[in-house]
Amino acid sequence: IYRASRRFVLFAMIGTAVFQGAQAFRIPGDILALIRFLVSVSIVCASLSVLLRKPSIMGMLPELPYSIYQLFRKGLDRFFYPIVLLTFLSGLLWCAGYRRLAEFLWLRTWAVAAVFLIVVALYHNVRRYLIAWISGKDPRDEVARSLHQSMHVLTLFSAVTITLLVTLQLLGLFQPIKNIISFPLVVVGDAPISMWILAKAAIIVTAFVFFSRFMRSYLDYKVYPAFGIDVGLAYSINTLIGYALLGAGVLFALRAVGLDFRVLMVFAGAIGIGIGLGLQNLAANLISGFILIFGRTVRKGDWIEIGGTLGIVQEVSLRATRVKTRDNIEYLMPNSELTAGTIINYTLSDPEIRVHIPVGVAYSSDPREVVRILLRAAEENPHVSRTQEPKVWFVEYGDNSINFELLVWIDVRKMTRREISSQLYFEIFDALGKAGIEIPFPQRDLRLRSGFANGVVFQGGQE
Repeated sequence: IYRASRRFVLFAMIGTAVFQGAQAFRIPGDILALIRFLVSVSIVCASLSVLLRKPSIMGMLPELPYSIYQLFRKGLDRFFYPIVLLTFLSGLLWCAGYRRLAEFLWLRTWAVAAVFLIVVALYHNVRRYLIAWISGKDPRDEVARSLHQSMHVLTLFSAVTITLLVTLQLLGLFQPIKNIISFPLVVVGDAPISMWILAKAAIIVTAFVFFSRFMRSYLDYKVYPAFGIDVGLAYSINTLIGYALLGAGVLFALRAVGLDFRVLMVFAGAIGIGIGLGLQNLAANLISGFILIFGRTVRKGDWIEIGGTLGIVQEVSLRATRVKTRDNIEYLMPNSELTAGTIINYTLSDPEIRVHIPVGVAYSSDPREVVRILLRAAEENPHVSRTQEPKVWFVEYGDNSINFELLVWIDVRKMTRREISSQLYFEIFDALGKAGIEIPFPQRDLRLRSGFANGVVFQGGQE
């Protein structure tokens, strides 16, 4: 291809130089026209030597994992020689003076193919860069994966939209399709609403939505960590940015369709009537959503407990809050319940909580030795917080044991009460056993009387 193209370019330059020289020597117009025709025909024939090299040309199109590109490549491979023949004939028509016809054919074949290939090449390179970037990140990094996904979706949307619009324009179908779908479906105020207007508004709103996702993901990944902004505040800012961009997209879409903003007052009145007739719960959830987002009483990443359910806040939307438990069960809690009820927020100001672990030992045990064993078990456990020292309380003299309470601090984001209690109970059981300290069980004295004898007494222990 390179050698043939080099010969073709050299031939074209020589032919152009001959024609320019003929013009410089003021050769008569009819002879000059003949020279132009001969030079043009020779250039077209020389280009045929390049176009007929099918294996080389097809080899320049690599195998890519895109269905539409593979379909294009198969079609080009199947109809390669008819396309080359059409190109050659259109070149001869251009030489014969039918330039508009030739340009018409070229725009609808090679120009469309060139635009398609350029967009595919750009999209492929961007996608390859994104894959290389995300492959170097931790697979558990949700922020990086979210940024990768948002960039990929925005790139794909841009590529598809640009390819579709430019292709329709080159094929000459853009204006006919626009005229066909511009038939008014309904008139709102003074503005007619058609399929074309709705499609244009949908593209604008979709573009703003994808751009909003990209902006929020980029801020989460790059900006907020640099400024030390906590997760809850970052989520509130992202929510504000998301709704602001969505509102801007809707306003731009309304502006693009030519809709008078005064018409919005009609919809606002209709929404008010709907709320009054039966949408009170929806309105309460929406208002509660704003209260939660901007009041920051419940933020993304907080560990909360409501109605006996403990979990981490995954998302605070306008209607409901999504909470995931440690068992990977997701709850969608209406926002109105969160604002009206009592919420235990373990991470509102400090994620560390204190856990009380009761322990009972036999009366024959040394209390101070028991305290030392309990403190040593707490200090050796890696999940017990080191910010505050564990304590042991001598609680009471029980019926069958002397009772203590081990008090330890844990980070509720990493450990639950049940998990730390289970771990410490195992360690305390082993330590008490090694020290020879008995863990008692309730004792009962049973006296059984017989109606036929003076009575026999049985004594024993029973759990």
